[in-house]
Amino acid sequence: MTQMLRGKCSNTSQFLTDSCSLNSTEHNPRSHKDSDHIFDDQNKPTHTILVKDNVYGSGDDGSRSVTAKLIDGDGTYNVSGIDHFIKEVKLGECGLSYAVVSIMGPQSSGKSTLLNNLFGTNFMEMDAFKGRSQTTKGIWLARCAGIEPCTLVMDLEGTDGRERGEDDTAFEKQSALFALAISDIVLINMWCHDIGREQAANKPLLKTVFQVMMRLFSPRKTTMLFVIRDKTRTPLENLEPVLREDIQKIWDSVPKPEAHKETPMSDFFNVEVVALSSYEEKEEQFKEQVASLRQRFMHSIAPGGLAGDRRGVIPASGFAFSADQIWRVIKENKDLDLPAHKVMVATVRCEEISNEKFAHFITNEDWRKLDEEVQAGPVSGFGKRLTSILGSCLSEYDGEATFFDEGVRSSKRHQLEEKLLQLVNPAFQDVLGHIRWGMLEKFKASFDKALEIGEGFSSASTTWLKACMDQFDEECAGAIIEQANWDTAKVREKLVRDIEAHVSSVRTSKLSELTSQYETKLHQALSEPVEALLEGASDQTWTTVKKLHGRETETAVSGFSSALAAFDIEEETREKMVKSLQEYSRGVIESKAKEEAGRVLMRMKDRFATIFSNDADSMPRVWTGNEDLRAITKAARSASLKLLSVMAVMRLGDETDNIEKTLTVALLDSTPSKKSITASDPLASSTWDEIPSSRTLITPVHCKSIWRQFKTETEYTVTQAISAQAWLLYSQEANKRGSNWLPPPWAIFALIILGFNEFMTLLRNPLYLGVLFVGFLLLKALWTQLDIPGEFRNGALPGIISISAKFVPTIMNLVKNLAAQGEAPPAANPENRRPSNNTSSSASSSDNPIEHKSASKTD
Repeated sequence: MTQMLRGKCSNTSQFLTDSCSLNSTEHNPRSHKDSDHIFDDQNKPTHTILVKDNVYGSGDDGSRSVTAKLIDGDGTYNVSGIDHFIKEVKLGECGLSYAVVSIMGPQSSGKSTLLNNLFGTNFMEMDAFKGRSQTTKGIWLARCAGIEPCTLVMDLEGTDGRERGEDDTAFEKQSALFALAISDIVLINMWCHDIGREQAANKPLLKTVFQVMMRLFSPRKTTMLFVIRDKTRTPLENLEPVLREDIQKIWDSVPKPEAHKETPMSDFFNVEVVALSSYEEKEEQFKEQVASLRQRFMHSIAPGGLAGDRRGVIPASGFAFSADQIWRVIKENKDLDLPAHKVMVATVRCEEISNEKFAHFITNEDWRKLDEEVQAGPVSGFGKRLTSILGSCLSEYDGEATFFDEGVRSSKRHQLEEKLLQLVNPAFQDVLGHIRWGMLEKFKASFDKALEIGEGFSSASTTWLKACMDQFDEECAGAIIEQANWDTAKVREKLVRDIEAHVSSVRTSKLSELTSQYETKLHQALSEPVEALLEGASDQTWTTVKKLHGRETETAVSGFSSALAAFDIEEETREKMVKSLQEYSRGVIESKAKEEAGRVLMRMKDRFATIFSNDADSMPRVWTGNEDLRAITKAARSASLKLLSVMAVMRLGDETDNIEKTLTVALLDSTPSKKSITASDPLASSTWDEIPSSRTLITPVHCKSIWRQFKTETEYTVTQAISAQAWLLYSQEANKRGSNWLPPPWAIFALIILGFNEFMTLLRNPLYLGVLFVGFLLLKALWTQLDIPGEFRNGALPGIISISAKFVPTIMNLVKNLAAQGEAPPAANPENRRPSNNTSSSASSSDNPIEHKSASKTD
């Protein structure tokens, strides 16, 4: 056989070295000093490349096997090597569709040889020519070639080796527990001649297996496949019962926790037995049996397969991390809680996947583009697009985490979903903000336009509110994403509040305009008529004002109420507005009444002057001297007092009062009844009896003050009238006396007797006659120029004052006229030739203008 192997080796050009001696260490693939090739199951050289602790090999059939050191002889876990191995064999893509097979057995019992022949792996085999020694150190991992589903094989360091010495037991138990924790199928390699022997090498191994199994809180259901090596002529049917009996005895003898004292071994293990012929003596038969056994590993995890009822499988993507954590716990000599470990692995891996997907989502171009569009303005189809992006991200998570613990997977998925939703929520809120703002602007424009074309306020607001809210709901539905149950109610409520605020603002503005419009109408309808009525105050003034107020107010309120009906306001508000309009109407009258009350003194004087200076036909009164001046004065004052009494208080209700009587008795009666000196003055008060202050326009004491001032200011007019009447009587008497211009006869006789001497003196001196004539002319000119009868027509005192003021200017005027006459050229006037008539002509010329002026003035 050796020669055959050497021959095949020498004929192969694929060796990387020139020597292929089996005595050399060339075919150890795990050392830089070893050969770069191993043999396949046909003893054909297999191409082998060593990369750190990973070995890559391929056989002539093109199949490829990858081997990696999982745990070295010192118990160090090869993290980087296993990670590289996982990526190389693409284990992460397998999900739960993979199986783990491990092999235990005594040192140098042919474990690696069996694995290489059974699974096409490249584990290092012992060199029989160098003697029996330790070949596999630590734990090695390889992927089976040509077996589906993906099957990983662990080659464990052999037990009972002399190289480890006393440390053998510790590492043996650690590696056995590690294999049981992660393997679905455990191959127990044992020699046929050890069956039935009490101190055989397999019993310590089985005790070790069962003891470490007790350290698992919830052991996996593991298939133990006992491989009987170098089978003898004894049939398997006879060997298997003995082996099973020994196994059961070992199981029963192993101390177990209280929870598992009565637990049968079948709850933990599926025991299978297979026998193989000697590899060295019956190689062909061995290979046939191995090929048959290999078929049992095809689809081993399917129901009915070798590992068909396995439990607690870790997803393939978490295998490396799970193995690392399990070995850490074992190294720390702690009990291994596989369910908790499974959850821990799922937690770590799902967290990693979740973080990876979240980071990928943040940099996702579709999401970044969508977010930028949202920042710029409204986005159509936001919900559908974001749902697709989120769905893709979550689907990727589900695809990678689907085989991990469901509770952990769902929890981490929920956390990822919450993180994603928290990330995209601001964009969603921005979209809702754009929708809300757009709907608000649309409502404002549509609502205002509807009002402009005359549509009713309530109808327009209701119609467009419904239309905008329906469109808002529709657009919000397009923004909703399937992954979130986000409620748009708050944004909807905000939009409703904004619309209602706008409607309220417009309503307030329109109501203000409407109120102002009707107030203006009322003011125009009441102001001037009330002023005219109060100016001509009479007994019916307030009755007329009250009727006017009621009529105009009723008309305004009717129109105002009809207009308010279109605004859909509450009845209480409507009543308040109507009441406010009514109060405004009353306020107009009260304001006008107070205004007129402030001018009552002027109105009283005007009324007094009108009645006193005009007759019953409203013609200017001509004083003839026969008028009853006292009665006229009293009538004028009574009319003025009537005005004062009317303006003293407002009378818009049905109340009655005796204010006029009180004023008449206190101010007008000329013959009041005798009162004691201690009698009270009815006007010495600031309030009227039974009249509230709100209706009072002029207080009693103010009425008394006004009347006193009124009498003072009208006294002059009365005095003037009295003077005019007296002068007229005097003039009439004088005219009556002047109509008989001749003196009595006795006076004439007396003048003749007493004035005889003076008359004779004039006859003797004719110059005196000229002086008297000139003086007569001057006096006549002054009489005419000063209009002395006219000046005294208004009374003696006014006449004297007026004449005294005009006397000096009149004298100066006469002198100037005479001087002008004297300076005239003589030739221009033929009458100058008659000097005897010069003085007479001057006097005549001066008389003519005076007489003209008198005549014109008289006219």
